[in-house]
Amino acid sequence: MSTGARSDAPAASPRLGVGSVTDVPGVLLGHHQRTGPGWRTGTTVVMSRTGFTAGVDVRGGGPGTRETDALRPGNLVSTIHAVCLSGGSAYGLAAADGVVARLEQLGLGHPVGADPAHVVPVVPAAVIFDLGRGGRFENRPDAGFGTRATRRVSARNAARGSIGAGTGAISGGLAGGIGSASMVIGEDADRVTVAALAVVNSHGSVIDEDTGLPRVHDGSLTTPSATRRRALVEAVRRSRRGPNDPASGELNTTLVIVTTDAVIDGTEATRIATVAQDGLARAIRPVHSLFDGDTVFTLSTGRVPLTGESRPGDLNLLSAAAADCAALACTDAVISAEAHSGAPSYTELTGRATRG
Repeated sequence: MSTGARSDAPAASPRLGVGSVTDVPGVLLGHHQRTGPGWRTGTTVVMSRTGFTAGVDVRGGGPGTRETDALRPGNLVSTIHAVCLSGGSAYGLAAADGVVARLEQLGLGHPVGADPAHVVPVVPAAVIFDLGRGGRFENRPDAGFGTRATRRVSARNAARGSIGAGTGAISGGLAGGIGSASMVIGEDADRVTVAALAVVNSHGSVIDEDTGLPRVHDGSLTTPSATRRRALVEAVRRSRRGPNDPASGELNTTLVIVTTDAVIDGTEATRIATVAQDGLARAIRPVHSLFDGDTVFTLSTGRVPLTGESRPGDLNLLSAAAADCAALACTDAVISAEAHSGAPSYTELTGRATRG
């Protein structure tokens, strides 16, 4: 497998651009969120009707996850059909119950008997802390959020910003949200697609305070004026002035789902998730803190065999692509978000610093 250029990629980075996890054929994406009096939270589901081979890497000192042990290489379940990301902290893990219920209705899950309707859907999930950002601590996602997000999955969904699990996200003093990126490796029949979706609710910031630009970007942003840069830097620094402990309510997490159509096994998917964490480290500083529960999933639809002379070499290319996509997706989440909960948006503070 050799690298190849993607015709619609930005000129500053010929193989990588803002895209969607649904750029991988067979991947479906759905969101449900609620905003308004007392509410600012949501749920996101990435799904495949034919199933994924999956892996996960969990870091940071405050993870909130469900069924991630099921993805450990060597365990029984080798195929899953969905991953659920949600707001609501530990309470929001209940959204996965709705995903499980919907998958059962569709007959998708681990078979447990002769009757094809007898399945147990395994739905790994991870959450961010957004409690109270809509005004009421007790308003958080439940099973209904997961059901609605699953009913809305589509191969054409490329929505980003303040949507789904990113609806209540805040990143380093700025509004956070959902971002994505994708790239293609190889040519013709050997073309492999790699993509990432990020929910950025990080303790650290994606902003380089010297330039006012994100540390990782695709070349389509303009440098903000000195006045706007000062306002941006002040917002980032202001987020560091509160009590630096969980009692302050400033709990965080960045969640990433990497998708690919390469044929890989669970061990290889786990390795790709591990390397993709490097993308978070490039984009966000600090990252993997005690206040973060940073979690990366890798999901493969297994449609394109790796045909290179060296399988380890191919896996290295996939892993590097996953890290690149994760880094750009983190940036995309912040620059696509809308102001909320007292957190200004990047575009609000920088004016002209938008895509195009």
